Amino acid sequence: MEVVDTDRQNEDFQQLHQLIAESEDIKGFLDGMTTHAASSLSRTTGAPIACAVNLRRHKRTLTVAGSSNTAVILDRIEQELGHGPCLEAIHTFSAVLLADTRDDQRWPLYSRGLDAAGYRSVLGLPVDLGDTASASLNFFAPATGLFTEEAIHDAMVFTQTAGQALRLTLRIITAELLAEDLKAAMKSRTDIDLACGMIMTQNRCTQEQAYQFILRASNHRNMKVHAVAEQVIRRLSGAKETVTHFED
Repeated sequence: MEVVDTDRQNEDFQQLHQLIAESEDIKGFLDGMTTHAASSLSRTTGAPIACAVNLRRHKRTLTVAGSSNTAVILDRIEQELGHGPCLEAIHTFSAVLLADTRDDQRWPLYSRGLDAAGYRSVLGLPVDLGDTASASLNFFAPATGLFTEEAIHDAMVFTQTAGQALRLTLRIITAELLAEDLKAAMKSRTDIDLACGMIMTQNRCTQEQAYQFILRASNHRNMKVHAVAEQVIRRLSGAKETVTHFED
């Protein structure tokens, strides 16, 4: 699904780059991305286009966002049914067009749901995110004939750029989570070492003996080792809570 339109891609990337900087989480980025996508394709078609995205990470976590509540609901219909043009786009990694919900019988239940909501056609486009995640951008039109070759081309150009921006966003979020996990691990290790030091001083024992004392308490109380270490620190120091300082 290789489409090149340098000017349009540059414009889209500038918008999406700003979203990356301004969004507080992945849901905020996806909401902004679909809003921009819907606005962009609405200009091309001359009709109000709704857009939703479904993002699945690690084959488990599903995030659905959209340019409107209606777009999110329409996307969730397909997720609940387990079939439709957008899921087909992910499976085949190609553009899938449902041109007319009243004529196309590939997904009758889904088509009836869309038609009841006032939408007559859908365009599903896969988003290239590599092996760790999958997503599709789903465009909903209130009438047939709006997804012309020009509209599909513009949607594909946007989707390529959106994929680049979304991959960057996921990398940033992953890095932030790793940093948080590392900081938590450092605090846990420091608490254990500090508790061992206190026990060694009080009982004139070795570090290994102090650690075994904490480990036995952990097993007997069915608590994590670092939780026992925190209790030891509070009991021996008289502090109400343990505070570990790390440089940012």
